[in-house]
Amino acid sequence: MSRDLNSEIKTEIEQNKIMVYIKGTPEFPRCGFSNAMVQVLNKIGKPFSSVDVLADPEKWQAVKAFSNWPTIPQIYVNGEFVGGCDITLEMHQKGELSPLIEKAFAAAPETK
Repeated sequence: MSRDLNSEIKTEIEQNKIMVYIKGTPEFPRCGFSNAMVQVLNKIGKPFSSVDVLADPEKWQAVKAFSNWPTIPQIYVNGEFVGGCDITLEMHQKGELSPLIEKAFAAAPETK
């Protein structure tokens, strides 16, 4: 049976306030960009879900096609694609990322 990767990705994004696609895990990021994104999210302090694209090469390719964004990591907040590492770090430095995340958690009852 073939996987419907777009549906898997859509479901992950819809069911998690913060969804990140990274190389490695939050506990053991396997690239500097993924590590930087995890560090920023840990500073903000809200729970987030992640998928290790190194463990799922099919999803790695599908995520890039889904977002029309060529690199990993990628972050989605409240179902919306925010960007990759550079955009996420820039938003954090400008003080724009935390309010976006706070708003996502304030918008609906507590979920993951």
